[in-house]
Amino acid sequence: MRAAIAAVLALAAALAWAEPLVDAMRGATPILQATKPPRLANEVNDDARQPRSFPQQPPVIPHRVNGYQIDKNFNKCLYCHAHTKTLFSLAVPVSLTHFVNRDGQRLGQVSTRRYFCLQCHVSQEPERPLVGNSSQRQK
Repeated sequence: MRAAIAAVLALAAALAWAEPLVDAMRGATPILQATKPPRLANEVNDDARQPRSFPQQPPVIPHRVNGYQIDKNFNKCLYCHAHTKTLFSLAVPVSLTHFVNRDGQRLGQVSTRRYFCLQCHVSQEPERPLVGNSSQRQK
């Protein structure tokens, strides 16, 4: 029995020595080595609204948001998307669902649970998926 275990361990060690562990998403770089990060592409910045992939999906942001201040003191998104500013900015106003608290009460301002936009909304990136996806948009 010990001989069989020793043989299996020797075989595993030989295979590990011959071929380093590789993860398909990292390319040919072995797992134990640092990878060179991929070059970042420019964010989509065309202000074109994208169709949603599923019901209740938060819409993606069709413009750059890097550097936006969104904290308890200020929300840069509301600078354009607040209902009082959309006539001037021509931005899509914040959804009325964002003015309802967890108890279903309508509020006069954006609910604190919806205040930090980037928790749900992400900027659109021109990237290919890392893995295949056969999902189709719902019509």
